[in-house]
Amino acid sequence: MLEGLRRASNNWVGKTILTIVFGIMIFSFAIWGIGDIFRGIGVSNVAEVGSINIATSEFRQAYQTQITMLQRQSRRAITNEQARAYGLDQQVLGRMISEAALDQKVRELNLAMSDDTIGHMILDDTAFKGSDGRFDRTRFNDILRDNGFSELSFVREQRKNYLRQDVAETVNGRMPVPLALQEAIHRYANETRAVDYIVLPEAAAGTIAPPKPDELQTWFEIRKSNWRTPEYRKIVTLTVTPSSVADPAAVSEADARAQYERVKGDRFGTAETRDVQQIVFATEEAAIAARAKLDAGTSFLDIAKEQGRSVEDISLGQVARAAILDTSVAEAAFTTAAGKISSPVKGRFGTVLVKVDNIIAGQTKPYEIVAAELKQEIALTRARTKVMQIRDGVEDERSSGKTLAEVAQKANLQVATIESVTAMGVDKAGKTVDIKEADNVLRAVFASDIGVDNEAVNTRDNGYVWFEILGIEPARDRTLDEVKDQVLKAWHEDEVRRVLTSKAIDLVKAMDGGETLAKAAKDHGGMRVQTAKGVSRSGGGDLAPGVVAQIFNLPVGRAGSAAGEGLTRILFKINDAVVPSFDPSSEQAKAIAGQLSQNLGNDVLLQYIGKLQTDLGVKINGSALTLAVGGSDPY
Repeated sequence: MLEGLRRASNNWVGKTILTIVFGIMIFSFAIWGIGDIFRGIGVSNVAEVGSINIATSEFRQAYQTQITMLQRQSRRAITNEQARAYGLDQQVLGRMISEAALDQKVRELNLAMSDDTIGHMILDDTAFKGSDGRFDRTRFNDILRDNGFSELSFVREQRKNYLRQDVAETVNGRMPVPLALQEAIHRYANETRAVDYIVLPEAAAGTIAPPKPDELQTWFEIRKSNWRTPEYRKIVTLTVTPSSVADPAAVSEADARAQYERVKGDRFGTAETRDVQQIVFATEEAAIAARAKLDAGTSFLDIAKEQGRSVEDISLGQVARAAILDTSVAEAAFTTAAGKISSPVKGRFGTVLVKVDNIIAGQTKPYEIVAAELKQEIALTRARTKVMQIRDGVEDERSSGKTLAEVAQKANLQVATIESVTAMGVDKAGKTVDIKEADNVLRAVFASDIGVDNEAVNTRDNGYVWFEILGIEPARDRTLDEVKDQVLKAWHEDEVRRVLTSKAIDLVKAMDGGETLAKAAKDHGGMRVQTAKGVSRSGGGDLAPGVVAQIFNLPVGRAGSAAGEGLTRILFKINDAVVPSFDPSSEQAKAIAGQLSQNLGNDVLLQYIGKLQTDLGVKINGSALTLAVGGSDPY
């Protein structure tokens, strides 16, 4: 889905539609509100929606999971205070209240889903498929672990999700899209224009006399913040990480070989795969009866057809053991000989018969190829313990008043002295300074001061960065004398743009009064008149985006101008506009109509959920909510 959103945002249609979608999503967070706080719903629940309770523990887990996901995405720590400032607690609770409202409707409608159905839906979920398009057990386990689910809790939650989707899809089914809206989008997307244009170069501005001293000083005073120096700090850092203290050479051959034997099947081998088919029966008796028919000569496919299943329905494909969700079925599949059918197996979603065909044996890389990699990994694992020992030693020495340089010398470590660095991580020469975990370290550096005993900054690889601030050079406004050459250059460029813009305005007026572009080109040094055809809103060949935008801001027959590349100015006249005929049956029109229909349906669904919440009644326990996110009870 994320890849689809990325592709969609590459064109104006996608951007327009995504803007609508995200606007609707943001609006949905405000539907239920958080203004009315009810205190009499029990400390174990943060909210009630009809007869459904949202437990404090359930909310806390969802909230923490969301924070963890944001931390991974932003690659930095996010505190409870920051998360609450972003409104994350209200967003999570808003989502859970909407889900609870749909769950209540599911109960009222007596909707249910069998284990067999949900099992197949999980197996077919693209989120759990590997690069081969098959269910990937390892990927499945990783996703569940990252999101705080056990397999049982995930299946339970997915059942709820699928049933909610059933209700949602009933409400927001395909919505009709007005033809006028489709035609307007078609025109916007497909209109092309033809223009003649000339490029007014920097030379067309003529000779720019240098400014008088007082004129330059006045110009500079208005803009002197452009040349303001940032705050610089001189710091010393001491960095200790597992990779900096790891010693692969100290890992014995025996230890590396032992690790190889433990992991070679999972990491360095191609797992054995089998072509597996399965038929799931509702009862064990039905499976035993089917097994008897197979023994009597009935084919596996015929048994499947009796169960209303096709070849596609029963095939798991060429899969590894880990790709089979049900461990009992996996065991049967990988203990049954090729061309044979298993005895009835009690699986998670029913009693199963498994047929095995093609078997491809696994292969394993030899130890010699991966020995260096294994030794490095073992060394890193051992180094984590050593890092902790170094950390304790450094902290003991610092508590006695020693500087980082003195601590490092005693521990045979190296410090790095950085003469100047800004909060953005560059020095006075504009070069990026090499600092481990630069974002987090610099944030701490610029929140501290000289002489402060600073806490070490944790690194993502379980290391530490200590720092001391040796000097601070405050931000200041530079004088004109310090940056005179830069100011003169900027002033000159500003004057060139002003003169060219003034000339372009006069030329546009003349052309709108009847003068031709060719005459304007001839009067200004015989510049070449160029033609651009097929200019669309998404681009116009060599024309800059700003020029293209201005071309579509004016009617056909009008002249205009816009800033070109560098200091140039583009003077143009619009000759023609072409809009292809609108065909509602075209693939593009159908795609746009489909996206718009989905957006309209989402809008209807949001209104439906809002009405459900109003009818069911929503109660929010402010105290429980505050405590659940790590705050203090305001009451």
